[in-house]
Amino acid sequence: MFENIIGNDLIKETLSKNIENDTLSHSYLFVGTDGIGKKMLAIELAKEVLCLEKELIIDNHPDFMCVEPDGNNIKIEQIRFLQKKIQEKPITSNRKVYIINNADTMTPEAQNCLLKTLEEPPEFAIIILIGRNENNFLVTIKSRCVILHFRPIDDEEIKHYMQQNYNLQLTKNQIEIFQGSIGKAIALKDKQSEYMNIEKLIQNLDRKDLLEVIELAEPLYKAKEEIFEILEYMNVVLLNQAKENYLYTNCIKIVENTKKRLKQNANYDMCIDNLIFNMWYNLFEK
Repeated sequence: MFENIIGNDLIKETLSKNIENDTLSHSYLFVGTDGIGKKMLAIELAKEVLCLEKELIIDNHPDFMCVEPDGNNIKIEQIRFLQKKIQEKPITSNRKVYIINNADTMTPEAQNCLLKTLEEPPEFAIIILIGRNENNFLVTIKSRCVILHFRPIDDEEIKHYMQQNYNLQLTKNQIEIFQGSIGKAIALKDKQSEYMNIEKLIQNLDRKDLLEVIELAEPLYKAKEEIFEILEYMNVVLLNQAKENYLYTNCIKIVENTKKRLKQNANYDMCIDNLIFNMWYNLFEK
């Protein structure tokens, strides 16, 4: 059970025993950073409860519902709709499973509305709230849920998973930026060359003349849509370089300044120009 999900073995073992002993709670709160398998585990739990084959897609199952944020948050109207549906008896199973993903974005009104259902859930219903920030939930919501804290996945497990499933050899810098998130690792798999280019650029900042560095930085000018993600990765690489040469710490400050300017809607190409020149000049003048 849950063998296709890596990490958080204690939680998987606990839920497996609950299923086998028919002691599942009516309400759970899965808490932890993004990309560590919270939603995946919730869906696999739903499949077990609804007695579905592992390979089946669950989205259209009549006894299952997954609520996602409408815009930036989950609104009271969405919870009211859930409450209406949850009172209907199961159609093809003995139970119904409701997942509220990113539940920590629920408005206070939505949480207070949900509280009524958590206090007196139908005997056939299981509600799973998923969130990253436990502090965003009302105390009364948390008191009515079994809270399971998901931990970051071990680096070696992530390396092994990516090698086995995607034939990717991850670098030390890549492992560090994942921060235990398998979701981030999977998202990287189609951007491997971009991140390797970033490492190459930084490793050659103090070895090349400015024109050569600008040429290495060409991908940055084309990465406007994901520039903040790339700048975060750049800082990880710079931090590791700084362990051998303190001047790279100044480059981190330059990256942070670039982030601020971009958030203030400064000209994109000029921001990248200044980023590259200032980092190169900082190391060239050593």
